[in-house]
Amino acid sequence: MSYSHNTMGSGSRTARRTFEFGRTHVVRPKGKHQATIVWLHGLGDNGSTWSQLLESLPLPNIKWICPTAPTRPVALLGGFPYSAWFDVGELSADGPDDWEGLDASAAHIANLLSTEPSDVKVGIGGFSMGAAMALYSATAFALGRYGNGNPYNINLRAIVGLSGWLPGSRCLRNKIEVSHEAARRAASLPIMLGHGTCDDVVPYKYGEISVHSLSVAGFRNLSFKNYEGMGHYTVPKEMNEVCNWLTARLGLEGSRSI
Repeated sequence: MSYSHNTMGSGSRTARRTFEFGRTHVVRPKGKHQATIVWLHGLGDNGSTWSQLLESLPLPNIKWICPTAPTRPVALLGGFPYSAWFDVGELSADGPDDWEGLDASAAHIANLLSTEPSDVKVGIGGFSMGAAMALYSATAFALGRYGNGNPYNINLRAIVGLSGWLPGSRCLRNKIEVSHEAARRAASLPIMLGHGTCDDVVPYKYGEISVHSLSVAGFRNLSFKNYEGMGHYTVPKEMNEVCNWLTARLGLEGSRSI
């Protein structure tokens, strides 16, 4: 599936970028279908990798949708092409954000969720850049619109972000404070973040900064888990806590500790 976006360049010229998304992998629920989660991979990865891990989790009531990001030049990696949800030049609160790429991927994710049954709760999770994408989608949900102003119509019920960061953190608080409805949606959305203290790819401080930025912007239902000695990967303990958190927040049947 592709998305085309127009951006104004210098003068009156209009540049068009088309994003071609890769293969989507789906893990069907083994029990009653109560929730659907779109899970987003990290930079250079694909949906298949995570679908295999997610299929092994003791969450029989969740359908997992694992899309693959477009292959695009990534500034952080010298402009070489990698599968990436958006372009990133540096991990910095002051760095430029690729709003066009973020919006295109957020719209693709929303489209994947748009056909789910009305009685099924929906959410978004991800790792690394996928976590950043999940958090950007959370802000679009709260604001009721994408960065380009188009309406965001998916009723998100849970967000999970592992070893990631929050794009657009600088101006988030100001955008949400001016709208009572945005503040209400932000306060109601459960978000779980996890981060390893020895992460050398997305340093732990970015996890802390993300939690702080979300909190001051009005996201009240936050859970932040740190994992001592963990690098840029996930471990069974973290995935166990994700399972327990999703089961509790989404009210899934067969709730139990694992």
